[in-house]
Amino acid sequence: MYRDTFSLLGPVLPAVSFLGRLPTAMCQLGSLLLVAETSGSLATAGLAGGALAAGQTVAGPVIGRLADRHGQRGVVLAASLANAVAVAVLVLAALAQAATGWLMLLGALTGATVPQVGPLARTRAVALARRSGDCDERLVGAVLSFEGTLDEVSFVLGPALVGLAAALAHPAAALLAAALLLVVCGSAFALHPTARTTAPDPDPDPVTRPDAAERARLPRSAYALRGTMVLQGAMFGASQAGITALTEALGAPAQAGLVYAAMGVMSAAVGLSLAAVPARIGLTTRWRAATAGLVVLSVPLLLVDSLGALYAVVVVLGAAYAPHLITVFGLTERTVPAARLAESMAFLTSGIVGGQALALAASGRLAEGHGAPAAFAVAVGAAVACALLSWTVRMPEPRAAGKPAVRRAAAERSG
Repeated sequence: MYRDTFSLLGPVLPAVSFLGRLPTAMCQLGSLLLVAETSGSLATAGLAGGALAAGQTVAGPVIGRLADRHGQRGVVLAASLANAVAVAVLVLAALAQAATGWLMLLGALTGATVPQVGPLARTRAVALARRSGDCDERLVGAVLSFEGTLDEVSFVLGPALVGLAAALAHPAAALLAAALLLVVCGSAFALHPTARTTAPDPDPDPVTRPDAAERARLPRSAYALRGTMVLQGAMFGASQAGITALTEALGAPAQAGLVYAAMGVMSAAVGLSLAAVPARIGLTTRWRAATAGLVVLSVPLLLVDSLGALYAVVVVLGAAYAPHLITVFGLTERTVPAARLAESMAFLTSGIVGGQALALAASGRLAEGHGAPAAFAVAVGAAVACALLSWTVRMPEPRAAGKPAVRRAAAERSG
C-alpha cells in the first residue's frame, strides 16, 4: 500500500513537506533555549515560549480556513515568508536582550505565522488520493499513516537538531536554520504543482452544487475530535513534565530528551504499520481501541522509579500515540465537509499544541511540589478522558465522495 502512496505523492512532495514542517518542531524548544541563554531567566523564556504556542494555537485554524477558501499556494507562501522573517527578528531581539514584552510579542507573531505545512500536507495528500479515480479507503488510510509518521519524525528530529546546534554553536543558529528552511522548503511546498488539488472548485452545475450553508456545516462529532486532540496534547505535556522531573530526581537530566525521543520513534514505527490494519475494522472501533491503549499503557507511569523502567514504560506508551492521532485525523477527514478540511486539520494540530502547553505549565508545577507521579497522573487523567469521549460520542456516517470529484478525476486522467 505504501508503494501506491509513494507513486501518488512522488518523491519531491514528501521531502519538501517534511523539511517544511521541521521549523515548527524546532522553534518551540529553540526559542526557549535562546531566550533563556540571552536573558538569563527561565521565566522570561517560558513567557516567550508560551506566547509562541498561544499564537500558533489561535492562528493555525485561521490559516487553514484561508487555505480552504483561497487555495494553499498563496496562503502557504505568504505564511512561510512571514514566519521566516518573524523567526529572524525574534533571534535578533533575543540577542539584543530586548524587554520581555517585546520577546512575548515576537513569540506570538512567530507562532501566528506558522504556515501549517503538516495539516495542509495531510489535506493535500488526501485530496490527491480521493481524486486518483480508483481510490479505496486503504489508500487514504495509508496516506494518513504516512503523513502522521512524517509528523512524528519531525517532532523527534526537530528538538534533536536544536539541541545539537545549541551544544556545538548557539541556539540562535538553530532558529536561523529554521528560518532558512521556511524560505526554501516552505516556498517549495507552496509552489509544488499539487497545490492545485486543494484549490477551491466552484461547481457551476446547479444539480450537483450543494447549498453553501450545508456544505460548511460541521457535525457535532468534529468538536469532540478536536477535544480529544487537546487531551492528547495534554498527555504529551504532562508526560514531558513528568519525564523531566523524574530524570532530574534520578540525577540524569540529560536523559529526558532521549526518553522522549525514544517514545517518538516507537510512535512513528507503529504509525507506519497502521496501513496493514484490515479495512473491515472501522475507524470508530480503532479510535476506541486506541484510547483504551492510552489508558492501559499510561497507568504504569505512576509506578516508575528508575531510569530503565522509565524507558520501558514510555517507549511502550508511544505505541498507543500514533494509532490515536492517525485515527482521529482519519475520522475528521471522513466526517467534515471537504470545504473545511484544511481548517479542521489545522484545528487538530493547534489543539495538540495548546493542550501540550497548558498541561506542561500545570503539571510542571505539580511535579515541583509533589514529584513526577503528580505530573504523570495528569497524563493518565487525560487518557481516561480520551477514552470516555471515544465511547460516548456517536460518529456520523462518513461523507461519500461526490460525483463532481469523480468527474474531475476522470478528466484529469484523460488529459
